[in-house]
Amino acid sequence: MNLIRSACLLSRSASSCIHRSSPCFPSTLRLYTGDTSKTPTEQSKAQIRKISGEEKHFKRRLLSVHRRFADVPENVTSPFSQHRLQFQGQNHIYLEDGQSIKRAALTHDEQEMVEVFCADRGGDGYKTIQRVRLSPSENKLAATVKKDHHEETRFVLVHLEGVGLPQKTPVVLDNVISFEWATDDVLFYSTQETLQSLRVFRLHLRDNAVQSDLIYEEKDPEFFVEVSRSRDQRLVTVNCNSKNSSEVWFIDSRAPFSCPTLIQSRQPGLMYHVEHSEDHLFILANTGPGQEYQLLRTPLAFPSIPHWVPMFTPVPGTVIKDMELLHDHSVFTLKDSQCGLLIQILTSKEPHELKTLQFPQWACDLSPGRVGSEKGRSFGFLLSSPVHSPVRHLCSPRTGELSVIEEDTQFNSFPECNTTRLQAASQDGTMVPLTLFHMPALHQLSKSPLLLHVYGAYGMDLNMAFSPEKRLLLEDGWALAYCHVRGGGERGLAWHRSGSLLQKPKGVEDLASCIQTLHHLGVSQPALTALTARSAGAVLAGALCNQNPQILRAVILQAPFLDVLGTMQDPFLPLTIEERGEWGDPLVSSEHRDNIASYCPCHNIKPQLYPSMLITAYSEDGRVPLSGVLKYVERLKKAVQMYNDGDCADTRVPAVILDVRGGADHFGPEDFHLSLNENARQFAFLYRELGLDHRKTQRKRGRQY
Repeated sequence: MNLIRSACLLSRSASSCIHRSSPCFPSTLRLYTGDTSKTPTEQSKAQIRKISGEEKHFKRRLLSVHRRFADVPENVTSPFSQHRLQFQGQNHIYLEDGQSIKRAALTHDEQEMVEVFCADRGGDGYKTIQRVRLSPSENKLAATVKKDHHEETRFVLVHLEGVGLPQKTPVVLDNVISFEWATDDVLFYSTQETLQSLRVFRLHLRDNAVQSDLIYEEKDPEFFVEVSRSRDQRLVTVNCNSKNSSEVWFIDSRAPFSCPTLIQSRQPGLMYHVEHSEDHLFILANTGPGQEYQLLRTPLAFPSIPHWVPMFTPVPGTVIKDMELLHDHSVFTLKDSQCGLLIQILTSKEPHELKTLQFPQWACDLSPGRVGSEKGRSFGFLLSSPVHSPVRHLCSPRTGELSVIEEDTQFNSFPECNTTRLQAASQDGTMVPLTLFHMPALHQLSKSPLLLHVYGAYGMDLNMAFSPEKRLLLEDGWALAYCHVRGGGERGLAWHRSGSLLQKPKGVEDLASCIQTLHHLGVSQPALTALTARSAGAVLAGALCNQNPQILRAVILQAPFLDVLGTMQDPFLPLTIEERGEWGDPLVSSEHRDNIASYCPCHNIKPQLYPSMLITAYSEDGRVPLSGVLKYVERLKKAVQMYNDGDCADTRVPAVILDVRGGADHFGPEDFHLSLNENARQFAFLYRELGLDHRKTQRKRGRQY
């Protein structure tokens, strides 16, 4: 069960966000020249050419660090990796490399693999596999595939009987966002148009025909609809989610042509997610203290809320982030008040017993893995941090034992790295968690460059999965800080509520307090501090630059949401209606309008000394209109020019670089080399703006990059 999946699909960004990052010369060599005769795009191209030499250097180093970590578990994005994602059917084992799927009988080895699917079955230009589902008897395979630089997907269904013989014509559908099998001949799927998903269909595969029938249509445009399947494969669920409400329907796979059954009708503020086992529903709902998640159970025959019985409520200070329902056990992933990870295991049958498993201090990201899970009796997962590569773990709920795949530890071992968990007091006294990675001791960081990360929106946690790019920076002597500000989800649903709508400015205050706390503790200094954010995280970053520009030297923004007021006043733009629960509705409420106007990055720019900025945008991004980015850059450059033309004592001229790339890669390019080029440019920008000599900061650790 993934509590954040629907929030990701309904938002301007996702939990898979990758923050990629990376000097200061005398003012006469600054990238921003003040030449108003050129357009912003022409100026930026000239500025980018000035760091092209450093880009080439960092591209070589990034290639090298990716080679070092090519063999970490489940790494299929690197061209240097030999890994393939592995999943198992009843009679075969399957390997996926992102472009194709091969299989072999369970009794045979990989040398006898036969290709059963290729992404190009979707047609010209489709080359990346997004999602795969096998039918229950393994005689059909369904997948969605995607083109580079496009967000739209295409659904392809192929028959697996007689692999190697002439195949039946595949079933091809456009704009499918989620899908699940009920039987070998019945599949349910939802579709997406202009980033909205409102309809669910039943696909019936007959001998000589394919029939598709609409079974659910959502009437409220603030909701996003997707289908999923219970772990025991008994139920297909239709999940309807808005920013503050849920409604779930189910279809019993034993009766796939029956009408969907409602579990609990939507109520303002009620959010819930459903699993099934042994004729009972297991429901994670925000009915616990403080409207946080707790686990409840009810008979399948009586699914509504009056019959929900609490089974597990986390202790104060901890919040549920995810749950896996196994045989006789529920396994919860939780975070404590300092964002540390832990697992708790609850027996399903009375008397309930609870076991707690603690993790190392560095552990920041837990994602369910594909390591063995015999008949649902064990829980496999990957544990990592931005600078610690993933390690496969296997948890036995029955014994409470946690085992590690030893071969992974050769990549993960990093004793030189310190992980320090801190708290910063915000303006209203709220303690905001901070996670800091560093190699020198804390008291030796005053002259170290510092890269901060922030998101703080949609109740989503900062992405803290492993990144070879972040490992390279750390080994270069950087300190990396992750600011878990209000508006995000690190401390639960209340943490999100306290940083959304009218409380959105609290996230900006939290971010400023985090940076000031680090500087007060002797971690870096303003002239060596940079901030990176993407998508909705740019709202807080941009607002901070307007309010406290003196505490930063450089900022990197990717696919940034910067014109909140202009966007939320245009109901015809994608996501505007759906996101009123996050930002407010300025068309209806003057209070909402005034609140958004008070922090909106694009509407609070003024002549002052700003940090240098590298802004990457995508010309066809449907989630963040390019027009808002262009408006922001134009206003920012005018403010910088006005400040420098005035009677100011500062000699530093900040760079304002706009890097507009083609396509709709809101989440960053999937192509490895395009992503590498973006990272290399960001590194070159950071090193130049912070005045760092990459030849001196490069650490020699037994391997040369």
